[in-house]
Amino acid sequence: MLLALLVQFTFAQNTLQGTINSQDDQTPLEQVSIYFPQLEKGTVTNSAGYYEINNLPLGEFKIVISYIGFQTYSQTVEIKNNNTKLSLNLMPSAIEIEEVIVSTPFHKLQRENVMKVERTSIKDLKNAGSINLSEGITTIPGVESVSTGVGIGKPVIRGLSANRVLTYTQGIRLENQQFGDEHGLGISDAGIESVEVIKGPASLLYGSDALGGVLYLNPEKFANSNDVEGDVNFNYFTNTQGYNGSAGFKTSSEKIKFLLRAGGSSHVDYKTGNNERVTNSRFNEKDIKTGLAYQLAHFKTELRYNYNNSELGIPEEIGAQTTSRSAVEPFQDITSHIISSKSNLYFNNSSLQAIIGFTRNDRKEFEDHHHEEEHEEEHEEEHEEEHEEEGAALDMLLETLSYNLQYNMPKIGAVETIVGLQGMNQKNSNYGEEILIPDATTNDIGLLATSHIHFSKSDIQLGVRYDIRSIVAEASGTAGEEGFIETVDRNFNSFNIAAGYKLDVSNNFITRLNIASGFRAPNLAELTSNGSHEGTNRFEIGNANLNNERNIQTDLSLEFSNEHFEFYVNGFYNSISDYIYLEPNGTTLNGDAVFLYQQQDANLYGGEAGIHYHPHPLDWLHMESNFSSVTGKLKSSGYLPLIPANNWANTLRIEVNEINESFNNGYGFVTIKSYFAQNNVSDFETKSDGYSLLNLGIGGTITISNQPMELKLSANNILDKEYISHLSRLKTDGISNIGRNINLSINIPL
Repeated sequence: MLLALLVQFTFAQNTLQGTINSQDDQTPLEQVSIYFPQLEKGTVTNSAGYYEINNLPLGEFKIVISYIGFQTYSQTVEIKNNNTKLSLNLMPSAIEIEEVIVSTPFHKLQRENVMKVERTSIKDLKNAGSINLSEGITTIPGVESVSTGVGIGKPVIRGLSANRVLTYTQGIRLENQQFGDEHGLGISDAGIESVEVIKGPASLLYGSDALGGVLYLNPEKFANSNDVEGDVNFNYFTNTQGYNGSAGFKTSSEKIKFLLRAGGSSHVDYKTGNNERVTNSRFNEKDIKTGLAYQLAHFKTELRYNYNNSELGIPEEIGAQTTSRSAVEPFQDITSHIISSKSNLYFNNSSLQAIIGFTRNDRKEFEDHHHEEEHEEEHEEEHEEEHEEEGAALDMLLETLSYNLQYNMPKIGAVETIVGLQGMNQKNSNYGEEILIPDATTNDIGLLATSHIHFSKSDIQLGVRYDIRSIVAEASGTAGEEGFIETVDRNFNSFNIAAGYKLDVSNNFITRLNIASGFRAPNLAELTSNGSHEGTNRFEIGNANLNNERNIQTDLSLEFSNEHFEFYVNGFYNSISDYIYLEPNGTTLNGDAVFLYQQQDANLYGGEAGIHYHPHPLDWLHMESNFSSVTGKLKSSGYLPLIPANNWANTLRIEVNEINESFNNGYGFVTIKSYFAQNNVSDFETKSDGYSLLNLGIGGTITISNQPMELKLSANNILDKEYISHLSRLKTDGISNIGRNINLSINIPL
């Protein structure tokens, strides 16, 4: 790297410049985004429509030019001398801005991707009034959340969750004991710019645990060169008397970039539609994200760090009705440190990327010792002292070092190819009186190669990958006694392939067909469990002889879009071999039913369909509708657990970009989301009734004395409907989900 830095001074400082105008009347367009996804470098046009990007390497790079109300431009540009020029006239379009997909290897727009990926911005999730990221992602068709109240949630992608869905942040794996039902996502939406969801096996790109899909969180970008930005935002939620907010600052010169964001949130127990507070559903969070980058023409490196501390109450009943913010037992105290380093070297027609990450997840759980709660508020300090004296019943430290090396080879004709090496070293350590999973070390290594072949009207993507995972777990407890865990020393390997084909049937009609295999090695809980699992009322017994889960999924999608109408249909069939599941054996231990980890082939199938209509000349009016369905069955008999109910969402939305000098970017929406009854349940689940929720919101940017302010008002479950989600872990206790919740938000750019 040091040699590479020295070499940079021998290269000329290459520049791209030009002007961007409207094709209709040739007027200059201001604040148009010009961005190189591969270089992660960009700028915006000035009032004359002029832009200039300096310090560029030689070679061919994808450029994306986008502006609200105009068609996104995406082409390959060759930087071949000191001063390259590119001027464009953008075509007006009512279709929303297309963004570059980062979670797939070739950084293309969605319409150019062979693999279908859903993308949504955090701004859009906040417009919908979501309390946290786990709730927000449920607005994406085919994505739901297994929840424990409103503070704990984890993603479900087409019926698969936990260790079958991999979460990425800052370009690295987010490792925080995902196996547990009551273990949430564990990351704040502060400092996250957008969310991408790969539905289906992504083992080719990410290895084990991506059998069911990937939730990819994109951190906020650094400021453009020679720019300084800042903002302060605040949200208030009426139902939980909750607030969250953050403040951010970022600055960039031509070579050095820096950003910092600090935020936090606090919520009391939530109220159901029956106006009852769910005891101990309160939660608090503190979050800091910062980054530093150094960029030259042919070299770029960045270092990011995220600190997050969450105190999460574990609700069990509707008891004491208080508005205290201090957690009472049982509760979790979770601290995470995420450090990532990403470096890129750019050659004339190829590039090398190295990402190294380290995560430290410290998870403590304080058990319910049945303290008297009649005078809870008077004795909060006394309880806090008792917590310190008693210590955490469960205290697990998970440390993960991961690496990802990818070489983007020189393009050969229409063929782009990436080869890579990925892996991790992970260590789990216990310090509490209880052992849920043993001390263990996990090592991964994977080799991959994937190619994208572009033709005039179609694209093909092919890939292969080979993985090896080793798990060594130490013995725990005394042989012959309850809770004893034997030593485990297992090796798993898997070979996976993926193939995709995209055909541009016409300028407006696209079809995609993808077939991919995936795998998942059994996790520590499945291999070693031997005890009562708190919160689930089960005595779980693991199986050290479990095999890899393996799957093959076929996806077919049809998409049509023109200036005023969009339509899509996505269908999938997912065949899983040796699916791991829990099954009761008819006995009890310590009053809990005994469940054994078993394996059996399973199938999941379903899909999503949607339309988006914005009639001419009423381009400000949008009518949207989408439907999602998934069915999961074991091969012999019975249904899979935690399969989301079919749902149908209908939205009427208004968007007005410019109203007057004092008010712009205005919007308003009304959404009705209906969940159908879920009668296809596993042997130890209960059926769920159907229900509909009415949500609405308005917002816009108001300018006072040259200071813009974004104001938003949203209301979810506006009719205060009492309901129980099929994916709520509180369903077995008959505890309803959150009732009416009104959110007021203000964001002030500085």
